[in-house]
Amino acid sequence: MSLRERRLIRRLRDRDEAAFREMVSTYQQQVFNLVFRMLGSREEAEDLAQEVFVTVFKSIDGFRGDSKFSTWLYRITANHCKNRFKYLARRQFHSAEPLDDLSERNAAGRDGGPAMALQARISEPDEVLAGKRLEAAVQRAIADLEDEHRLLIILRDIQGLSYQEIAAIAQLAEGTVKSRLHRARLALKDRLKHHM
Repeated sequence: MSLRERRLIRRLRDRDEAAFREMVSTYQQQVFNLVFRMLGSREEAEDLAQEVFVTVFKSIDGFRGDSKFSTWLYRITANHCKNRFKYLARRQFHSAEPLDDLSERNAAGRDGGPAMALQARISEPDEVLAGKRLEAAVQRAIADLEDEHRLLIILRDIQGLSYQEIAAIAQLAEGTVKSRLHRARLALKDRLKHHM
């Protein structure tokens, strides 16, 4: 854990509101991206991201420091997503919002993912259109994965976290993460086979 993170945690434990604002500004994009990609709804993602930060602020005393702060924050985010899935399933929620604009919003962020790499190599208008169609198909395929598979794909292949960080977030053994991620990638490949 960095010195900056330790200072931030100490200030959060002192209930410093400026520290809360700093935490939100530092991590809001990553938290929002994870929630948005998991839920597929901008409105739900905005609400849930706020809930995540409030939960972190209220429960900061429970952070033991045996992982990076960001790992702990992702674990809380993932748990909130799981709870929201259950809540929405009871209400038969179906997200109709496309994930199209996420890569454009994150052009400067860490979460550009494969779509950003794809767009960076495309220059002709017809290639841009084909790239956007492929990007939309990938986003739909990710959204159609089982919740756990979607989480692992997002954390590893989009957010670029290590297996160790993902294991801490998902509270799984590292070997389990690797095998489940392999199955998730196979499921994703199967959903995309007609686009290849």
